[in-house]
Amino acid sequence: MTDFSFYFTEGWKHIVSTDALDHQLFILALAVVYTFSDWKKVLVLVTAFTIGHSLTLALSVLDIIRLPSSWVEFLIPITIVLTSLWNIINGKPVKNVNTNYFLALFFGLIHGLGFANSIRMMLASDQSLGWGLFGFNVGLEVGQIVVVLIILLIGKLLLDIIKIPQRIYIFVISAVVLVFAAKMAIERIPSFG
Repeated sequence: MTDFSFYFTEGWKHIVSTDALDHQLFILALAVVYTFSDWKKVLVLVTAFTIGHSLTLALSVLDIIRLPSSWVEFLIPITIVLTSLWNIINGKPVKNVNTNYFLALFFGLIHGLGFANSIRMMLASDQSLGWGLFGFNVGLEVGQIVVVLIILLIGKLLLDIIKIPQRIYIFVISAVVLVFAAKMAIERIPSFG
């Protein structure tokens, strides 16, 4: 069980640490279109994301799939840019969440490849691959739930107490996230050589 707690802590750190800005921005871009009363939908959405990245994380750790890390590091902020653009173009709160579930699952596949290199090294010398992956993903999911709840509580404060119109809230947060993610993407453009 100590393997589980070690990897749980590593998964937790991958979402709550200051090095996890790209992951936090993606969660913010996913969650900003929801209100606190939609918390169940957001948790399902984040779980769809976790399923996606768990799948590619496992496939990558097992060496079934591998992409150059420079491309993965570039594609991660691109998923954030696309999610933010979707929010800005759509411009309103989400009614039909099926598209968002698909985006979360698909983009989760890309994000899972980003974790693969760091966890592959940790798991290489470990005998309990299953417990390690499970613990990491559970820690990551718990961290994401905490981040989502903070986002929804801040949204409740801004929307219900300060009375910022929801369309403006979605636009401003998505535009700020878009700028940060675009800067990350530009800094991470891989070389073709």
